[in-house]
Amino acid sequence: MTVTVERGARAAAKGDAPRPSRRPRDSYALFLLPGALAFLAVVVVPFLMNTGVSFTEWQGVGSPEWSGLANYRELMDDSEFWASFRHSLFMVVAMAAVPTAIGLVLAAALFDYVGKHFGSRIAAVLRACFYLPQVLPIAVAGIVWSWILAPDNGALNELLEAIGLGGWQQDWLGDPDIALYSVMGVMVWVQIGFPLVVFMAGLQRVDPQLYEAAELDGAGWWRRFRHITLPQIRPEIYVVLTWCSIAALKVFGAVYVLTKGGPGGATNVPSYFSFTTFFEKTQVGYGAAISTVLTAIILLLSLIGLKFQTRAEDAEGTRA
Repeated sequence: MTVTVERGARAAAKGDAPRPSRRPRDSYALFLLPGALAFLAVVVVPFLMNTGVSFTEWQGVGSPEWSGLANYRELMDDSEFWASFRHSLFMVVAMAAVPTAIGLVLAAALFDYVGKHFGSRIAAVLRACFYLPQVLPIAVAGIVWSWILAPDNGALNELLEAIGLGGWQQDWLGDPDIALYSVMGVMVWVQIGFPLVVFMAGLQRVDPQLYEAAELDGAGWWRRFRHITLPQIRPEIYVVLTWCSIAALKVFGAVYVLTKGGPGGATNVPSYFSFTTFFEKTQVGYGAAISTVLTAIILLLSLIGLKFQTRAEDAEGTRA
């Protein structure tokens, strides 16, 4: 120990300063590198390859032939594509707008009413029940719902018959006029748990004294919901709307399992349209153009959602 002290004293006498330690953030790149490489290999490279294929005429075998913007010009005049895109807007309503609205009300009710009057355990159990469809594989959920909505001996039609509403029985997934609405109903059931969990997590950071003060002032549950809950979790609302809208635009599994885009294209969506164009019609270049346009729309929606989320967070920080 004496030798060490003497060496340190000599180094100090010579004016040698100790080397500064490397800052912790300098090593962050090493932890980001695996994810960045995976993102590059799984997302960026396939997207660039798909975009390149979209400028060609190709059947999946042989050499692609360059066609320039021919696929995109054809896409703009394709009524089937525009119909599928309109259906995806219905899916945005079913998977983003409706679940967000219902999730807001349920989250506020579980947090501000059920948790206070019946205990946090009851609220947690109910939250888990609502979230259960998110855990189920979409293939399993789709098969179960296809049994429920079956025209012959389906659970829904049997229930309507049992309660005296046999005249309301329908071919829920086989009638072109109602098939899309039936799929939308299933997707509301599937999606509702995600907004609920996000909003309940957001409510954890709201100051409980705000609710207590409002309750002492005589504000009912609905007024507390409008004037406290909604303003306080505005960033979470934008996150949920953006995330669920993206999921709606790229929905595939539910359509594939329930209707396969039918009947007569009544439930066709861009992702399924691209799939059938790729693998059934073997029009690989045209299918790549469909998926490229869909990806561009999703990226644009993501940027808009992030912009609104940033504004909401900045406004909240200003109020704080």
